[in-house]
Amino acid sequence: MDVRDAAGRWDALSSRDASSRNAAMELIQQEVIKKIESIGPMPDPQCSSPPPTMDDSLSSDLNALLAHVLMLSKRCPYEDVREKCICLLQRVQDVGVRIPRPVGNGPSRFIPEKEILQVSKLDERTQSIFEDAFAVLGRLDNISLVMGFHPQYLESFLRTQHYLLQMDGPLSLHCRHYIGIMAAARHQCTYLVNLHVNDFLQVGGDPKWLNGLEEAPRKLQALGELNKILAHRPWLLTKEHIERLLKAEEHSWSLAELIHAVVLLTHYHSLASFTFGCGITPDIHTDGGHTFRPPSLSGYCVCDIANGNGAQEDMFGNQQVSESSGEVEVLMERMKQLQECRDEEEASQEEMATRFEREKTECMLVVTSEDEECVPSRDVSRHFEDPSYGYKDFSRRGEHVPTLRVQDYSWEDHGFSLVNRLYSDFGQLLDEKFQIAFNLTYNTMATHQGVDTSMLRRAIWNYIHCMFGIRYDDYDYGEINQLLDRSFKVYIKTMVCSPEKITKRMYESFWRQFRHSEKVHVNLLLMEARMQAELLYALRAITRYMT
Repeated sequence: MDVRDAAGRWDALSSRDASSRNAAMELIQQEVIKKIESIGPMPDPQCSSPPPTMDDSLSSDLNALLAHVLMLSKRCPYEDVREKCICLLQRVQDVGVRIPRPVGNGPSRFIPEKEILQVSKLDERTQSIFEDAFAVLGRLDNISLVMGFHPQYLESFLRTQHYLLQMDGPLSLHCRHYIGIMAAARHQCTYLVNLHVNDFLQVGGDPKWLNGLEEAPRKLQALGELNKILAHRPWLLTKEHIERLLKAEEHSWSLAELIHAVVLLTHYHSLASFTFGCGITPDIHTDGGHTFRPPSLSGYCVCDIANGNGAQEDMFGNQQVSESSGEVEVLMERMKQLQECRDEEEASQEEMATRFEREKTECMLVVTSEDEECVPSRDVSRHFEDPSYGYKDFSRRGEHVPTLRVQDYSWEDHGFSLVNRLYSDFGQLLDEKFQIAFNLTYNTMATHQGVDTSMLRRAIWNYIHCMFGIRYDDYDYGEINQLLDRSFKVYIKTMVCSPEKITKRMYESFWRQFRHSEKVHVNLLLMEARMQAELLYALRAITRYMT
């Protein structure tokens, strides 16, 4: 079945016009029934014998249709479509055809489904954002559902990603998705790889490229070095790397194309961090998101699709860990004391520099994971080169890489204008997304209201940049050790540097009194700080080449 045909069939369901949606649902119902009838007579629904064996191609087409209907019954932001899809699945089940059911506990392995926004219970603003996203993509992916905890950020993220992937720009649509595949594959993020494999085919990409990077055009293969350095050790990027791409004769990149590619690479490296950090599960209609096997529990009914009863509840969702009691109050007291110290005296520039070097060295002592090395599968590793290349600490013994001082090269004063000049208006969208992530606050910490969290947010952001060798001269790095405990640092470093190693235990081990929405907020901060750090090194190398 042609992926483009399959995707185009559902377009009208994203219309804000109810009659258009109704007409589209009628056509889908007719198509499902026609496919069932082409298989042949079904057994009596009351009969206990198993469903008949179907022709493989017919079975595959019908199953893909039903999986899409299942996704719509749970994820479509329009209630009328959800209800019609539930009725259609029930009708299919009644004639003896096995229907799919969701696998797992919703969009995240870490967050109980009941705590994530339900599409049937949205406020007006989030409803509008979800409708817009659905209109553009024909789906509400699990990343968007988890980001839905923070509608202001989600709106900016979706707008930026839409511009990056679908609006006018230097790169063709299929190349954009292929670069997304290359970037996500570097962190073995099968969720994002599969998403963009489907999108790549939908916009007319050559299926041969998906056999491996060596099957892609030489121009895209040449991005492999940039991809791996940006993903794992961006401080090693030089103007010579840029020059090789821009002067590759018939396979050369233009500056505008390269800026577009750099933003795509950094976007998907950091989005892979978010995906692993939130335990994002496969979307319902994709491989791993549904199953046609009967449930082990008796009495499963299609109506369970609508209310999530088919999923187990997280046994630990409401469990309070005794040793974490009081951690919020301790953190708030430290913030108060640090503010008082700031007001009383200011450290000298020499002392500030010493504290930065000390924190940079301590970053090396934070071990990302005790688990064994993750070995990428062929499905993922074929999309990038040199699988053994990974994160190494910025300042290792015997090596000296100069610190990037923000006063010499910053996003605000240098990177923003370069992106805006070479990729029209995109710098503005990126800047807005960075600002929203950095400044986002509800003035709460766990159950406490009216709290100024700016000191904590800046400590998190600057700690990530410190791991990447980026220094802010006006920041006292002594605050980081006061505000970020060991388990939190392990989580941050793993998510930013080796996200494929994140586990549920690591997610649960930090800030145990905080709400899931606050942990997702932290993950947004980590994602954006990482993206900006990668971008700074890439844009600095491009600037050095240009001058």
